[in-house]
Amino acid sequence: MTEPQENNTDEAKKPTVSGIGQKVLGEIEKLAGIVNADPLEQAEGEFNIEVGDIRNDLEDDLAETKE
Repeated sequence: MTEPQENNTDEAKKPTVSGIGQKVLGEIEKLAGIVNADPLEQAEGEFNIEVGDIRNDLEDDLAETKE
């Protein structure tokens, strides 16, 4: 007999560690840039925040296509 497959829609809705980690590092870099008055570091932090958002979206899309 085959076992019924579990519904993994909850897994697709969970934010992943990699995307969140990217966003956290971006926030830290952004704050460090503000504190140190370094506009390049601040811009790099903002970039990493955007990358974290995109990464989360891509991972969610991949999880949905695997279903």
